[in-house]
Parts: sequence; structure tokens; C-alpha cells
Amino acid sequence: MNRDRLRELLAAVASGETDVDAAIGKLEGWPYEDVGFARVDHHRHLRLGVPEVIYGAGKKPDQLVQIAEKMIARDANVLVTRTDWSAYEILHFSYPDAVFHEAAGCITIARHPVEQKGCVAVVTAGTTDIGVAEEAAITAESCGARVERVFDVGVAGLHRLLGERDRLGEANAIVVAAGMEGALPSVVGGLVAVPVIAVPTSVGYGASFGGLAALLGMINSCASNVTVVNIDNGFGAGFVAALINRRVVEFRGDVVPTSDVPMS
Repeated sequence: MNRDRLRELLAAVASGETDVDAAIGKLEGWPYEDVGFARVDHHRHLRLGVPEVIYGAGKKPDQLVQIAEKMIARDANVLVTRTDWSAYEILHFSYPDAVFHEAAGCITIARHPVEQKGCVAVVTAGTTDIGVAEEAAITAESCGARVERVFDVGVAGLHRLLGERDRLGEANAIVVAAGMEGALPSVVGGLVAVPVIAVPTSVGYGASFGGLAALLGMINSCASNVTVVNIDNGFGAGFVAALINRRVVEFRGDVVPTSDVPMS
């Protein structure tokens, strides 16, 4: 239950439209609900402004269905990360409105429109970084951010990045996914005046050590507006970028909405 729906429920109790027992029934299982193998955090929407996100890796499809059922019963949209077609097919059987975002490896079930405001830019060094970047983009959109995708603009051809400076300048936060030596976030950080969230990807030849070389390079960035998440953690980057974007929109009031746009 999010803040608006909780406020509506309390107002209904105060006005006499809803009795106390009915309100208690709506709050059953709050702040979390124990389903044996998981404790579904219904309080997270009230605390962070977005529902709990389901990490799909290692979970059985029927477990995903049960968690999704509990979330949907509490009026929450569903985002499942790190998942695949087999899990989607089972979720889709129970929830025909489920959407599989193949590049991102994510599933969304959007029962309520999410107004997308402000701007988060999601940037990749190369095409092979797009999977991680799409996880960030879908996450940010699910959290209410308008996303600009700027792909394949790595340091091997900086003119490609410089051609996108106007779009980067619109962003309140920027996610940059890069493998190899991980240089792109530092370059982007030197061009913009907003937080840059660097995502090292496990892309590159042997000495990249599965993303470790990019991670170390990003941690040692001399651009002071660059911060770093774990290797391939597109979800974490997209989530934090969306939180930053929301705060900026709330402070400035510079909303650039696409009204009533569902999670995509």
C-alpha cells in the first residue's frame, strides 16, 4: 500500500465511510507478509515510494507467482529482475498482462499507471552493455522516471558521445554501463553537472577479469560526480538514479511527464 492509498483509507475511516474492522482487513499482512520462503515487504512502497522488487535468480517460477500474488493483492505493481522466458511463461499464465523485457531479463506487471517524470539518461559504452543498461532503464521507468537511452557511445569513438550532449544535459541523473577498462563514466562525469552512476559490466577479454578491471577503474575515477555500483548491477543503478531524479523533480517542480504511462 502506497502513501496515497493509505491516506485515502485513513480519511475514509475518519469520515465514517469505512469502519475500523474493514480498514484492519485492508492492512492485514502489513508491514510484511510471511509466505514461508519469503517475507513480502508491503511497507517498502510507503517507505521508498516504490514496491518491493523481486530478484528472480534462484527463485522457482511458482515462488515468483506466489510473491506476485501477494503484491498485486496489495495494489502494487510487480517488477521481477534477473529472470527468463520459462519463468515468464508461468507468470503470464497466471497474469496475462505480464510483460517480458527480454534484453533486460525483467518481467513487469503494471496494474496501475506510473507517471514518468524528469529524466534519467542510461548510457552504454558498447552494444554488449545493453542488457545491463536495459535492466537499469526498466527499473528507472518502473520507479517513475522518464528514461533517455543513449547506447554505443564508448571512448573508442568519442564523437558519438559528444553528439549526444544535449540529451545528457536534460538528465537529472545518468547511469553509465561499460566493460573493458570502464573509462566512459569518467568522461561523462567530466561533461555533466549531475550524479553519474557507473555500472561495470562483465564485458571484455581475459584481463578484464569479468568486470573487475572496469570496477577498479570506475572506483578510481577522478570525476567527483561519479559513484559506482557492483558488476552488472543495472537494477541498483536504475533504482538510485530514479530516487535522485524524483528528489530533483520534487525540489524544482520541473516535471516533464508522459501522462498515464504504464511500466514499459
